[in-house]
Amino acid sequence: MSEPTYRRIISDGLWHNNAGLVQLLGLCPLLAVTTTVVNGLGLGMATTLTLLASNGIVSLIRRLVRPEVRIPVFVLVIASVVTVIELAMNAWLHELHKILGIFIPLIVTNCSIIGRAESFASRNSVDRALLDGLAIGIGFTLVLVTLGGLRELIGHGTLLSQAQLMFGESGRHLTLTVISDYRGFLLAILPPGAFLCLGFLIAGKNIINARLEQRAAARVPRIAAQASEA
Repeated sequence: MSEPTYRRIISDGLWHNNAGLVQLLGLCPLLAVTTTVVNGLGLGMATTLTLLASNGIVSLIRRLVRPEVRIPVFVLVIASVVTVIELAMNAWLHELHKILGIFIPLIVTNCSIIGRAESFASRNSVDRALLDGLAIGIGFTLVLVTLGGLRELIGHGTLLSQAQLMFGESGRHLTLTVISDYRGFLLAILPPGAFLCLGFLIAGKNIINARLEQRAAARVPRIAAQASEA
């Protein structure tokens, strides 16, 4: 079986097999912490680093691990990586670490991470495993940031609120007040708002996919006609 191309790995991770919009994995942190852009970005970066490191390590040791113990070994690798990331965030991004709270160690239980370790990293070379982890992580982060942006904008009328939690004191100047004198919309920052916003994102992706498929289908008769004329 031939290895997937780099282009296919990237397109799958970012769009065709996006963990948040297609696989619908990791929904607990995705829906719980995305009340702001900064929260989504922080958790997305932690998840991406976990995917990158765990995929690389699993690919390196894949020929050394016996099949009957591979899942416990993969979980141990992921848990070790998440512990290191959590300690680093606690040291350098302490306030953001306090806000994200339990959802950082819960990255260990994210099905998309163990799923990529089992279905991809354990069967492919290190370079492809690293690229897959990076693509899946960036795709998941984009969903987190987009969802956080929608909920923050609708709920508070701002973007990049509390950016100083990630970027230091200079981040205070990054906050954008999009709607001035806005009283807020409470539903957007509550769990039902998270489900509604995610539903709209999934619907938007499906509409784009349908239109792309229609264009591709319309192109086929034209290509066939040109070929017959030639």
